[in-house]
Amino acid sequence: MNPKFIIISLVLFITETLIANFVHDSFIRPFFGDFLAVILVYSGLRIIASNILETALWSLFIAFTIETLQYFKFIEITGLIKFKVLAIVIGNSFSWWDILAYTLGFFAILIYEFFPFLRLFILANIKLSKA
Repeated sequence: MNPKFIIISLVLFITETLIANFVHDSFIRPFFGDFLAVILVYSGLRIIASNILETALWSLFIAFTIETLQYFKFIEITGLIKFKVLAIVIGNSFSWWDILAYTLGFFAILIYEFFPFLRLFILANIKLSKA
């Protein structure tokens, strides 16, 4: 069990909840929220899984599967739309932009995990820009 990913998952879950409830725009909620969603799934799986690439691929697969369910209107066809939490998690509108957001989230995971020097570079630039 990896406690680091418990904290990351918790922070991402809270962030996603805040975005879903309080942000009503055309970029953060629909695009950045989906970008973070695949990272949230990854961090949740990494609590118990150790293989980085396999876990990242599973996260992307889960995101694509949910988007495919949206394309086929699964939630409406099965009558599950009446369950609010499930309807929110699965959603009901397919978008190629969502697929792009999930894919970019997947690549962000790989960059974070496999290129730690880039992670340090990005953090250093953030600190410099605030100074």
